[in-house]
Amino acid sequence: MPELYPECFRRSIPRKGQKFTALRRDFLLASSSNRVRAVKVRAEGIRAGDIKSGDSVPQLEQFFKMQKATFAAGCFWGVEATFRQMPGVLATRVGYIGGKTENPTYKEVCTDRSGHAEAVEVDFDSAQVRYEDLLKVFWENHDPTQLNRQGPDWGTQYRSAIFFHSHEQQTAAQASKESLEKAQRYSKPIVTQIVPAETFYPAEDYHQQYLEKRGMASCHIKA
Repeated sequence: MPELYPECFRRSIPRKGQKFTALRRDFLLASSSNRVRAVKVRAEGIRAGDIKSGDSVPQLEQFFKMQKATFAAGCFWGVEATFRQMPGVLATRVGYIGGKTENPTYKEVCTDRSGHAEAVEVDFDSAQVRYEDLLKVFWENHDPTQLNRQGPDWGTQYRSAIFFHSHEQQTAAQASKESLEKAQRYSKPIVTQIVPAETFYPAEDYHQQYLEKRGMASCHIKA
């Protein structure tokens, strides 16, 4: 779990008992791949005594309503770029999930023998964006009827999958899939897996924000 760098709260903190009536502070999050990202947050009506300079992210989640979501929808470069554009998304990382080996490399995943899917882990503020909104973007930005492929990319690593982190996410994911099927949104059956989230292994650094680093908005195939 990311850790909060306390230096960000050492300035202009009200005395105990005073309120953060409109606190806007940048704070730093160190992701599981040891990358640091500045995220702007807003906290209203929180008393100074409730937030301490050494508080970690788990202790602050009750105020900022941070949650995690994980999706696989083909090549993770385009999937990550799409989610990063959404308001309320605090951080993203690409990686591998759902396989048989520990700490897989990109080369190993590409052999189609490790069993991992290319996926994107999304940290989001549920006060700003709903999990259902993330699901909508997931469905709209790939073809969930293609089995173990997306466009020109073939293999189980490119499978369509939703890795849920709670019963609520599982219920929402299944409901969204059933809604699309009932509406006959696609001419072929949806093959998207809805499975529990397992260990997520961050991909190599050069894969992180790959398109953004190259000034590209997207390379993804929309359904």
